[in-house]
Amino acid sequence: MPLAGILTILIAGCSKADIGPLTPAAEIKDCTHKIINTPEHSAENSLLLSFEQAPGEAVMDSLRACGIVSLERLFESVPGNEANEKEFGLEKWYKAGLDASAAVEKVAERASKLSAVSLVEYDMLFEKASDGISYPYTGPYSPETRATGSLFNDPLLGDQWNYKNGGKKTVSQDCYAGADINVYDVWASLTAGDNSIIVAVVDEGVKYTHPDLAPNMWTDANGKHGYNFVDAGGELSWDKEGDTGHGTHCAGVIAAVNNNGVGISGVAGGSGNGDGVKIMSCQIYSGNGGGTASTIARAIKYAADHGASIISCSFGYTGGAFKSDGSYKKYCGVEYEALHYFESRQNNKAVSGGIAIFASGNDALPYATYPGALADVISVSAFGPDYLPTYYTNYGPGCNVVAPGGEYYHRSSSGGVSGTSMILSTVPSEISKADYAYMQGTSMACPHVSGIAALALSYALKLGHTYTLDEFKQMIVTSTNDFETRLNAVGTKTLLNGKTLQLYNYRNMMGEGSIDAWKLMMKIEGIPSIVVKAGEEQFVDISSYFGTASINLTYLGVEVLGNGTESLGLDTQPYMKYGKLVIHPTKSGACKVRITAVGGGSELGGEDSIGGMKVSQDISIISRNLKSRNGGWL
Repeated sequence: MPLAGILTILIAGCSKADIGPLTPAAEIKDCTHKIINTPEHSAENSLLLSFEQAPGEAVMDSLRACGIVSLERLFESVPGNEANEKEFGLEKWYKAGLDASAAVEKVAERASKLSAVSLVEYDMLFEKASDGISYPYTGPYSPETRATGSLFNDPLLGDQWNYKNGGKKTVSQDCYAGADINVYDVWASLTAGDNSIIVAVVDEGVKYTHPDLAPNMWTDANGKHGYNFVDAGGELSWDKEGDTGHGTHCAGVIAAVNNNGVGISGVAGGSGNGDGVKIMSCQIYSGNGGGTASTIARAIKYAADHGASIISCSFGYTGGAFKSDGSYKKYCGVEYEALHYFESRQNNKAVSGGIAIFASGNDALPYATYPGALADVISVSAFGPDYLPTYYTNYGPGCNVVAPGGEYYHRSSSGGVSGTSMILSTVPSEISKADYAYMQGTSMACPHVSGIAALALSYALKLGHTYTLDEFKQMIVTSTNDFETRLNAVGTKTLLNGKTLQLYNYRNMMGEGSIDAWKLMMKIEGIPSIVVKAGEEQFVDISSYFGTASINLTYLGVEVLGNGTESLGLDTQPYMKYGKLVIHPTKSGACKVRITAVGGGSELGGEDSIGGMKVSQDISIISRNLKSRNGGWL
């Protein structure tokens, strides 16, 4: 079914020999400065043109003479959104189809000389932020593989080290406890999702019939689960020659259905009660086609117009194509305006605009690729199960946070290469011969952050909290754990493919640190978090909660809330001594504790005595395998 509202104009076919002088209706000028980018890494059969006025018949004749055989409005116009579309100039853009024998550079040059044409943009090509290689899940598929202590019954959850990593050597010999997103305790006591939140996966088509995705797929009034912006008719596909299962894999990380007794768990996949966030498939790759600026711009606008609060984008331009926000904005007008349009749309009550999350890229370059490198979107780098940068990840300027991306070349418990050190998620069985497979890339890191952002929106809605878009994005990128201490301690990293990473190159280059789902939920609550080290008894300074006089207060007790005793492995209950919290966690986890003291005296006031009031503070405790250099406050 074609998108409603798209105007398509077919211009009479012509051969290269037919392309003659421009018609008198067109004013000829030397206007090659209107061409805002270059043909390198662009589609050969299309151009993007901007017009101040909708082109009439005379302009059509001139375009034909340039070698253009079809013209269509680039963006669907949605009733009620016209003012917003005009604000971002979306109504001005058209996609031009070229004569098969015409050279794209020559057509662009000729079109730029038409007075009716404001801008000419080559239809640039993007790259997926993954090698596209998947390794089918071959382990035992039985309830016995369920993660110990998990509240969900998904049988493969125990193989998802990226959610809770206890340092199991069955993942890899260098697996590091705490190399995860710290989401279990969020599921257990705070939220697992909200089905009013929609996350658009801008990628290959998502297999919406997958048994672990189908209940969490978004559906429109016509029963569609998204739109294919590559193939005529718009029907989603995932099993053409050249497809890799990339989009389905990313979708599973975000919202595979939780607690359904099937397969894996998704970060925001719900609790098994129909409360998982919804996945919208915005297909920009199909087989060996797609991935152009025009395809992506359309997909992003579609997501905005159809209710998506988050776009998860595991793609980008070739590393180094742009080196500044200014150059990107200058040369990539179509998608930049579509991104800003998406950010302007408020599709849920909790945040004032749309949240764009991108993979940083797999070029091993010291900067992120665009569009993710833009200052107003979130770019995600990747770490492996060793809690170190992966060999492929981009890092440095433009990279905001780091998340699990998986890494193939780790040594398994048997001594060979460990495929389980990658990210396990859903894939189309038509491609991989299984419903689940391992993949690696910043492509896999990106949907972890998208899923955590969706959880945060779910929790904000639950608590009735609202934020501006900037406030919400800043909470995401600062809800992180220390990454530098591990880098400094290890020094070098050598993989089974012979690749050695000098880790000093990554110091202070991995954004704000590793994303932490619990910490973001605490920011939604308004509670800062203290990080403590697992395996040690420690005295924790709480003066930021009780003031500088905290050492002299009389404390009435410490209560561990929820399932915190189990989560942190507390063999002894925390207590107060010398005005500090004494705690001894034995494993990684997160919880809240409530500390109660007397404010104003050594005893509580009452009917028969004068004294102080009862004061309590809830404190978030995060136990990890290492402690940040600033003493734990984040």
